[in-house]
Amino acid sequence: MTTLADPVPGGRPEDLRRVAGLTADLAARGVRGIVLAYVDTAGVCRVKTVPTARLEAAVSWGVGMSPVFDTFLAGDSIVSTDVLGSPDGDLRLYPDLDQLVALAGQPGWAWAPVDRITQEGARHPGCARTFLRRIVTDAAERHGLAFQAAIEVEWAIGLGSAPAGEFVPAVSGPAYGATRQVELSDYTADLLAAFAAQNVAVEQLHPEYAAGQFEVSVGALDPVAAADRSVLVRQTVRAVAQRHGLRVSFAPAVSAEGVGNGGHLHLSCWRAGTNLHAGGARRYGMTPEAESFAAGILARLPALTAVTAPSPASYLRLKPAQWAGVFTGWGRETREAGLRLVTGTTGRQERDANLEVKPVDLAANPYLALGCVIAAGLDGLAGALQLPGEITGDPARYGPDEAAALGVRRLPRSLPQAVEEFRADEVLRTALGPVLADAVTAVRLGEAAAVEGLDDARVAAAYRWVY
Repeated sequence: MTTLADPVPGGRPEDLRRVAGLTADLAARGVRGIVLAYVDTAGVCRVKTVPTARLEAAVSWGVGMSPVFDTFLAGDSIVSTDVLGSPDGDLRLYPDLDQLVALAGQPGWAWAPVDRITQEGARHPGCARTFLRRIVTDAAERHGLAFQAAIEVEWAIGLGSAPAGEFVPAVSGPAYGATRQVELSDYTADLLAAFAAQNVAVEQLHPEYAAGQFEVSVGALDPVAAADRSVLVRQTVRAVAQRHGLRVSFAPAVSAEGVGNGGHLHLSCWRAGTNLHAGGARRYGMTPEAESFAAGILARLPALTAVTAPSPASYLRLKPAQWAGVFTGWGRETREAGLRLVTGTTGRQERDANLEVKPVDLAANPYLALGCVIAAGLDGLAGALQLPGEITGDPARYGPDEAAALGVRRLPRSLPQAVEEFRADEVLRTALGPVLADAVTAVRLGEAAAVEGLDDARVAAAYRWVY
């Protein structure tokens, strides 16, 4: 479980009781430094590091970092809002000891996600991890709901010896092919060992569709821990690859053509230990609450893309016939739909049934993506929304009348279009709060302006090694 209490100056009492023992254990294992990690509005993981001996100080009083990073772009230029983007001020980074882990792929280092609070001890309104924790806590208190979530991680593996900036696939062979697995068996075996050492439960690790592409699926956790795990998985994938002379890209589109890297989001609602997506009287075993939750997500998919597909490169990936889910439709195991209903195999439905949100990539801040998807689902639950008719096959085949009857329309085709949808969505903006909502808008428009006039190949190149 993730620590759900906000950090406080002086340290949370339970953390202070544990920190000396954890510090001694890490030092005994040869850990010299600790990576303190968070993800900014642009989807870039930013870090500070401290010596292991300074962990107690970090837990007690935090580590300073400027709030300006809330309006950094992926290319490190800065935009601003009415309250963010100036050189003024400071925040304190507080590590979550429940997620502290020694990094098997980076001997000598440990890793922990952080929450950010002000110097006065208040929640920082631009902290995405705090936002997600608040959404999860409110859902438990108001609705008695808990959630299980997981984020798929896809990445392209290139040769580390390739010319700077270029991507040369490290493996050849067919999609999902045994050839790729054999050629990278040493790397992937070491990766599995690193995940096991870090207590990351891996369900699948396999070659994917695009050139040099692999995917790892991990077990579900509470949403904050799931977002933390997504960040940790990428840190591990990159570190182990480097030790094998490889370079990895999590960018939505490594090149202008072909299938990009997704970050599909899986989510299920639970109450008192029961999965609401199985055993109910609605379609495919959904309970009324689960259907309304799903309908809320579906209704807000166009606005959600500003959060789940936040890069100009995201729209090189979001194309029909690439299983990216670019239409507002839902279906059981329908991989071209924006919302896929996963019922699970007979005998495992009560455990495995969940929703998969397809138009998500790894440029997305996972805390923002999960928080906004949950907020959309909760709004559907509050309004007792019902799902429209189910779609099957390729949604692009529907004529205008049939598409309208099923509520099927194309998701935004560009980042500015997604921002227009987001600006018009009061539910998402209210959930985020004005500071974070305005940061999302400013950063997305800044990214769009940064690539204005570039062709698709140059857009892909601009973001290839960022995420």
